[in-house]
Order: sequence, then C-alpha cells, then structure tokens
Amino acid sequence: MQFGIFTVTDITQDPTTGRTPSEHERIKGTVAIAKHAEEVGLDIFALGEHHNPPFWSSSPTTTLAYIAGQTSKLQLSTATTLITTNDPVKIAEDYAMLQHVSDGRVDLMLGRGNTGPVYPWFGQDIRQGLPLAIENYELLHRLWREDVVDWSGKFRTPLQGFTATPRPLDDVPPFVWHGSIRTPEIADQAAFYGDGFFANHIFWPASHTQRMIALYRQRFEHHGHGTAAQAIVGLGGQVFMRKNSQDAVNEFRPYFDNAPVYGHGPSMEDFTQQTPLTVGSPQEVIDKTLGFRDYVGDYQRQLWLVDHAGLPLKTVLEQLDLLGEEVVPVLRKEFAKNRPADVPDAPNHASLVKAKYGDRAPRQATPNANRGDNLTVGSPYQDTSTVEAAQSSSNSSGSAFGAAATRKEFVR
Repeated sequence: MQFGIFTVTDITQDPTTGRTPSEHERIKGTVAIAKHAEEVGLDIFALGEHHNPPFWSSSPTTTLAYIAGQTSKLQLSTATTLITTNDPVKIAEDYAMLQHVSDGRVDLMLGRGNTGPVYPWFGQDIRQGLPLAIENYELLHRLWREDVVDWSGKFRTPLQGFTATPRPLDDVPPFVWHGSIRTPEIADQAAFYGDGFFANHIFWPASHTQRMIALYRQRFEHHGHGTAAQAIVGLGGQVFMRKNSQDAVNEFRPYFDNAPVYGHGPSMEDFTQQTPLTVGSPQEVIDKTLGFRDYVGDYQRQLWLVDHAGLPLKTVLEQLDLLGEEVVPVLRKEFAKNRPADVPDAPNHASLVKAKYGDRAPRQATPNANRGDNLTVGSPYQDTSTVEAAQSSSNSSGSAFGAAATRKEFVR
C-alpha cells in the first residue's frame, strides 16, 4: 500500500500571525515539503492544478519535473490534472515527458476541478464539463497507446495521422487515477478503462464515500477487469497531529476556523466526527485511517492534506516527521494483516511494464514519418475527402464508454 501527501497549493494568511507568504515562498516551501516527504519514507507526493488565486500551481509538470530532479524514490502524482480544460494532446505530451525525466516515477489523477470560472478562461463551457471529461480522456487514452491516431470528436479539431511525442516510456503510459468527490459517471469511467479511482472524501461523510467506491468496484467487475476486490482505490484524508491530542486541537483550531474552504462553518468537533479529518495524536490518526478499510475494503493509496489553511512550513514539516516516524510504519503493518492475496498493490511503472511485457523488451514505437504534415479541419491545404473519411471512420467505430454514457448506464 502507498502512503503520501497531496497539496492544493493555497496561499493563505496564517490566522495566528496575520502573515501571508509570497508566491515565491509558498512555491519553494512546497518543493521542500515534497523533498522531506521522501526523506521521512513516504511514497507519494501529489500536486494540484489551479489557475486562479489564492492557488499557485498552474503548471504541475514543471514543478514535478523539478522535484523529480531532487528526489530518487518519490512517486509523483497530481491532485488533480484538469481533463476538461487542458487539451488532451498537451496532457499526453507533457506527462510522457515527465515520465522520461523522472525515470517512470509519475502517475496522474484526472478530474474536472472545482473552480467554475476556469472553463471560459480556456474556451470551454462548464455545462459541458462531464461530456468534456469523457471525450477528452477517450482521446488521451488512445494518444498514449496508438503511435498514429486518426480521431474526430465534438470539442476539438480532428487529428489525422497524429503522433504524440515523446512516446510513453517503455511503451507504457502513466497510470491514471480518476478523481471525483460526487460524480458517479467518473467512477464508471475509471471502471470502464480499468483505471484507478480516487475518492477525495475529506469533506464528505463515510456513507457517501462508501457508495462511490462500491459503484466503482461493481462497475470495474462488470467491465471485466477483475473482481470488485481487485479494483484500484485511493482515498484522501486530512490530519493535524501533536504528541498530545489536546495540544493538536488547540493549535489547529484557529487554522480550521479560518480555512478558505470549511472555515466559518461547522465546528471542528463536528467536522472531525463526520468526515475523515483527524486532529489529535498519532495514535488517533492511525485508528481513524485503519477505519477507512471498514467501509471501502482493502485499498491501494492513502494521501493526506497537511499544508492547508495557512499552516507555516515548519509546522508542516513537523507533521511529515510524525507521519514518517509514528503513523505510516504502523499503518503499513496493520493494512498488510489479513489482506487477501488477490488484492493488487498500487501500480507503478515497473509493475506495469512487467504486466505488459513480462521478460520481453518493450516494443519500440513506430511514429508517423509525416508527423509534421498533420492537418486539422480548416487548413486551406488539406484534402477534405481524407478528413471526411477519417471522421466517418472515427464516428462509426465510436467509443464503448461514450455509448454507455449516452445510454446513461450509470448506477446512481
């Protein structure tokens, strides 16, 4: 099982001092957090994507590539990559490049995001958010698995004989998690492709997360990828710890009360009772995290948010020390107990290459030799009959998942 942290990269005033870090401070501090996560023995660092203040992470691949150059074991991920407002071609190329420079230490979580104005900023309509997520991922999935792609859809110009470069490392794309809090269609999309499903349930009660994971597992089995117990599940969480539980409560309260998302809402006591937020001792974090398995089953990845709401860097690094020294070693042992042998580990690059090729050498890509001649609809130089033929072929073959989406075959 993998353990790690994620950040949403907010730049928030510290309510206890009135000081707000600069963008530069927060960016450099996040890099320090990622490096320390590796130093204390965590497995994963995941970076959010935002294009609006008070968040700074508009270019996750740039940041993750920089972190990759200063770490050696840490698996790098996102939380999340916006599949709706990013061009799938750019995602395919950026994350394949990140694969190469990190020697395969990368996967990504795809999501629709939670900021409505981002859609028009990138020329999209928020009312088309779900169809965008479905169509864009269909194209991304093909771009990573087919050396030459002919494609036509609703939301972007068609592609003819297109090769995304660079090709995925060892002919194996980065593993994809589909992240969602409340959308059953995204759980089914993850299940359709046999990808992972990440339920970031930090703001929701256990009963809601239980239903979402149960849907994903049922559909994973329905689509023929294995048993429901073999589906790949990740969970989010949030913690604040001190050796003494009451010290943690007293120290974190002003940060909770003024947090951008849940501040000035429910009391911290109500929130910790009703959601996965844990404020207390390391043992309390261990106990609550182990309880997640009671309602989602054995799962593969646990990530915590530890740097939200204006917490100073020194405090965040202390949280990582407690995770690495007192929490995660115990969780590794406890989650391993009675874990069925057929429940898989979280995929990584080595395991994906092994599953695809065994002891054989990975296939070498055969890209389109005329890659530079790729034309899109509207070019005055193109042969329109070729475009029409490609569109007809693409539309007739379609996507099995797209058809399912049209028929609304989702369990709600």
